[in-house]
Amino acid sequence: MAASDTWTRWRYRYVPDHIIGEVLAKNWIDTLIPVVFLAGVLTFFSIELPGFLSGSNLTDIAQIYGEYLIIIVGITFVMMAGGIDLTVGSTFAFCNLAALLVINTMEVNLALGIPAVMLMGGAIGLVNGLLIGYLGMRAFLTTLVMLIIVRALVDQGLLDYGQTVMSGFNPSAAWEFMAIGHVYGIPASLIVGGVVALVGHIVLTRMRFGWHVMAVGGSRRSAYNAGIHVKRTVCATYVLSGMLTGLAATFYAARLSSAGTDVGKGLEVTMLTAAVLGGISLGGGRGSIVKAMLGAIIVLLVQNSLIRMGLSSGASSLVLGAILLLAVAIDVRWVKNRHKVLARTYVSPTYFKLPPLPDTAEGSGSDYALNDRLRGVEAIGLGELDGPEDVIFDDEDDLYCGGRHGDIIRFSAPDYARWEVFVHIGGHPLGMAFDREGNLYSCVGGMGLFRIAPDRTVTKLSDETNRSLLSVVDDSRLRLADDLDIAPDGRVFFSEATIRYEMYDWMVDALEARGNGRIICWDPKDNSSRTVLPSLQLPNGICVEPNGQSLLFAETWGCRITRWWFDGPNKGRKEVIIDNLPGYPDNINRASDGNFWCALCGMRSPVFDLALTMPSFRRRMVQKVARDEWLYPNMNTGCVIKFDADGNILDVLWDLGGEAHPMITSIREHKGWLYLGGIYNNRIGRYRIPDADPQWTSNADYWGKRS
Repeated sequence: MAASDTWTRWRYRYVPDHIIGEVLAKNWIDTLIPVVFLAGVLTFFSIELPGFLSGSNLTDIAQIYGEYLIIIVGITFVMMAGGIDLTVGSTFAFCNLAALLVINTMEVNLALGIPAVMLMGGAIGLVNGLLIGYLGMRAFLTTLVMLIIVRALVDQGLLDYGQTVMSGFNPSAAWEFMAIGHVYGIPASLIVGGVVALVGHIVLTRMRFGWHVMAVGGSRRSAYNAGIHVKRTVCATYVLSGMLTGLAATFYAARLSSAGTDVGKGLEVTMLTAAVLGGISLGGGRGSIVKAMLGAIIVLLVQNSLIRMGLSSGASSLVLGAILLLAVAIDVRWVKNRHKVLARTYVSPTYFKLPPLPDTAEGSGSDYALNDRLRGVEAIGLGELDGPEDVIFDDEDDLYCGGRHGDIIRFSAPDYARWEVFVHIGGHPLGMAFDREGNLYSCVGGMGLFRIAPDRTVTKLSDETNRSLLSVVDDSRLRLADDLDIAPDGRVFFSEATIRYEMYDWMVDALEARGNGRIICWDPKDNSSRTVLPSLQLPNGICVEPNGQSLLFAETWGCRITRWWFDGPNKGRKEVIIDNLPGYPDNINRASDGNFWCALCGMRSPVFDLALTMPSFRRRMVQKVARDEWLYPNMNTGCVIKFDADGNILDVLWDLGGEAHPMITSIREHKGWLYLGGIYNNRIGRYRIPDADPQWTSNADYWGKRS
């Protein structure tokens, strides 16, 4: 091996470039920006202001933060639904005045007074919600006008009730606790704010209303087409914002017991800055309560510190405005460019060198020499199927296959002219196998491992496995379970093609040429799943051997077939039996003569083989060339091979024209015929095998004759 090849191989093996893309792909990466900003704020002001982190200062900040926290939760719901609420400052002032009048002066019981104040805030939010949600008015202009109107009501209220409010005093212990009470040193407002934030987080991430809010913020038209009440959802977010602002105002009223024309002024800018700085998208549909909480504490710390540094209110507003401008700029640019950055960094090619391409020329004497034996293959379900990746038979000779629309389809024997939807699962059913009791098992792309009983009852067996300790990606979730087989004791061994890519872009995994796949074992004894063979190159073709102690599996991008012993004296041993196929192996199944069939779903090309040794070239291609023009493996033609347990090639079947069955991802021998599936095909192929046992079935070979 040349020195340059050695250097390239070692450089890409030990420098984990893919981690950068994996980190950027995580949902929490948006939270990293405010976290870094918060760390910077704490560091700067800790140096500039002695006693910044003192207990007394933190206690004062905690009291105010509790009020901010309650407000920001409501603002988050509004912005997540694609709206904006500029009335929060005037609503806060209005509810503060109402709380002082109702609770502090009239001494109404808190159990009635606090809900009453919250309802007043909710009423203002309801007006906003009706105008914006139901009448379709612009959120910015509507809430700006409402800000002016409500502020005018506050000014008039101060003229009418100012003296009354200032002379009031509620001696209630509960009112005093709201003002200065602590639980283990934590202010009452912060405790309530924490509860509100927790409930808001649960609603937004685990409940139907929260999902509706995010859907509406993501795309109102799509949400409407999905049956979501868009107008009602938008209106509800403004009502919620108004009520929570009213709750925060009661804590403010209890704490200061004062009302003035400056109460709540600029609060809308403060909350908007906190939300955007925390990563809540101005366009809606992106953000979280945790991010909003981070933004709120950053803004509060900056405000508090600027006041302690002696800056005037005008200067403080100027700094806050500059922060808002910066936050908006970051938000807009990040939203616009995140996918571009991710596309440039996520695909992480590595060095991989295949053995020299075997000769396939017709008449060459090669084991893989071209022929045209599949040209006359029969077609089943031509034009009626979409993506039958695998095919299988039950004891009644009925044929089953999957479909791209989430169905498992059953063709009735003996002519397979009539078909029906046997069961609808939702994802794309890929590899399939029957167990001893006649249950059908299927790997479903994007969903996991499923079992379908003869009465068509569908049971999800597994959609996760143990997470790798050093994995940045959460590889406990199954992305692309693709093939399986069942051991004599009922254990199901199934492959997951890749932990980095979804069903729709599995071909991109070939550009990386790293071991992103794995084999997983589901054990019916305790219903557990665990990874048994990690770091494989698109594993596929799981086939348990007749000895019941080992299995064969194909690595599609590795162009090899391997035996792995899962039981017996050789348990844990792994040996490659075919190390240099001319194409990309897919499903493997037993043959009637004791050997094995394997489908090659595509054929290698010298250009792509060379590109695999040039990771820097593939990286530049991904970064600079449009995705639909990337260099991919050739999947336009394939073939079928038969091999024995030692890896000797016994037979090969080609379709030179590529018309009868252009792509072959699976094969299944049944009663003298070979049935061909293809994930991109619109048919199932059927080929008569010369001299094959006309009574042999895979079910009988696995489980014996059933009475």
